[in-house]
Amino acid sequence: MELRPFGRTGLRIGSIGLGTMMFGAKTDEAESNQIIDLALEQGVNFVDTADAYGGNETERIVGRALARDGRRRKIVLATKFFFQQGDDPNARGVSRRHVVDACEASLRRLQTDWIDLYQFHRPSADVPIDETLRALDDLIRAGKIRYVGGSMFPAWRIVESLWVSKELGLNRLVSEQPAFNLLDRTAEREVLPAAQTHGLAVIPWGPLCGGLLSGKYDRTSAEAEGRWQGGKDNFGRQATPLAFELIDLLRAMAKEKSCTVSQLALAWCAAQPGVTAPIIGPRTLEQARDNLGAADVRLVAEDFARLDAIVPPRSAAVRYYDAAAGVDFRPSRHRGVV
Repeated sequence: MELRPFGRTGLRIGSIGLGTMMFGAKTDEAESNQIIDLALEQGVNFVDTADAYGGNETERIVGRALARDGRRRKIVLATKFFFQQGDDPNARGVSRRHVVDACEASLRRLQTDWIDLYQFHRPSADVPIDETLRALDDLIRAGKIRYVGGSMFPAWRIVESLWVSKELGLNRLVSEQPAFNLLDRTAEREVLPAAQTHGLAVIPWGPLCGGLLSGKYDRTSAEAEGRWQGGKDNFGRQATPLAFELIDLLRAMAKEKSCTVSQLALAWCAAQPGVTAPIIGPRTLEQARDNLGAADVRLVAEDFARLDAIVPPRSAAVRYYDAAAGVDFRPSRHRGVV
């Protein structure tokens, strides 16, 4: 698998990253271990998880899997903080208290002394960015984390965080994890250019649009197993006629290239300017084997032009990015609450 620079950090990661959201939720530990083993055998060295996945169980599964055979030291391990942990009202968000507590808990669950990339799962308007960056900088100085990344940061928040880091002499964001796929290219408007300009690695999540780009769904059948039923996913995002027009083209192109629809969609994502590595999120070993095969798919200029003709750059056939970006806090003064 091709190794690519991880922003300006000096790290290099494979052109596909392994996401673990299914582990402990829809994928049991035995199959999760098989997926991790396969990914590492195929050259994956970036594993992404989060404390919110599987009610914390995902981190435990990943931790136990990576503790075997000394493999932890060869992996760039990433996790995230933000979402509610337990019943403490302060155990969420991006406050210093929560960031430090969440990091300590993730270290225990992951059975590791350090986290390579510690990411905001979402930004928040409730807490000034300098408080969070200071807490993260302290964790870096303590050796508990090595780099800081964002997820679903709009371009202005990326630039704000970089400015604050420079002004205060703090460690800066090194990566951004946006929702980005062939059906929603919103991130091309500002996020990808901002990341390229400032040297951030880009590790997109949702490169298969929650499975819609797997090729198993069509206009008439809503019975395929997965998130998309009746034309909507489990978050209410709507598949459109334009989305299925693109999927029809992908099926034809995949046949021409002797690959699967999902492999073609992932190869497209990995080939986009500014993208470091899309993060796959397989539920089964079979899906993992299929997704990892995308590393062998090559596209040419004509392929990109055919796809651009249906969903042009910076446009969206499915509102995937906007729905995910809707998770945010607003300062209480804006709600008229004291």
